[in-house]
Amino acid sequence: MAGKSDYLENAVLNAVFNNTSLAVTTPYVALYTAAPSDSGGGTEVTGGSYARVSASFGTAASGAISNDVAVTFPSPTANWGTVTHFGILDASTSGNLLYWGALDTSRNVLNGDNAPSFAIGALDVTED
Repeated sequence: MAGKSDYLENAVLNAVFNNTSLAVTTPYVALYTAAPSDSGGGTEVTGGSYARVSASFGTAASGAISNDVAVTFPSPTANWGTVTHFGILDASTSGNLLYWGALDTSRNVLNGDNAPSFAIGALDVTED
């Protein structure tokens, strides 16, 4: 995993040191054609039946956690462009970026392609 957002870093610090609540009901995975950063941004895919997908993660161990169910996006009904990055957010639309990273291999997603997906264990989040 390449990065943790500034939003999440601050939320964790406030939860630990100021007793504020930190809960993400459902994490959602997003695809990007331009890299997000710790401060957010990036260019998320839009149109052509694209939507963020909810994800399920197993129990953390040794400072790591990964998806325990495959994450499969809708089949594209238009060209989505070259997908280079992914993000994990706290909402199906808008919301806050939590983690982000580059794909091992960029993929040009075209109308009618098979639905992009992440296999079980492919989204591995590690804290150090």
